[in-house]
Amino acid sequence: MATATRRLLPALLKTLAPAGARGLSTEKAVGPAAVVGSHTAKWMQDTSKKSPMELINEVPPIKVDGRIAVCEGASEGVGLGHPIEYICLDLEAPNVCKYCGLRYVQVHHH
Repeated sequence: MATATRRLLPALLKTLAPAGARGLSTEKAVGPAAVVGSHTAKWMQDTSKKSPMELINEVPPIKVDGRIAVCEGASEGVGLGHPIEYICLDLEAPNVCKYCGLRYVQVHHH
């Protein structure tokens, strides 16, 4: 079936494209890796701006009274963050949200 589809695809594309219009070509298609690679290279050239990880590391760990922190990623508004992440704070070191990188630490009242 796949070989039949490959044979029929060019003919189908010719019938769909209006006369004189630029045809579609699978050889000239840009893959997602090429787009991501060029975007990342362009972003990395500008050293005057801080990277997202540098910016998030400037935020001090958020102190939580309980054993579980709840992170939504957005400080205001609904739907601007990420899925709700429940973070266990049983360890002494700050735990990190896997979505946004915010760090949380439990406040010990001993």
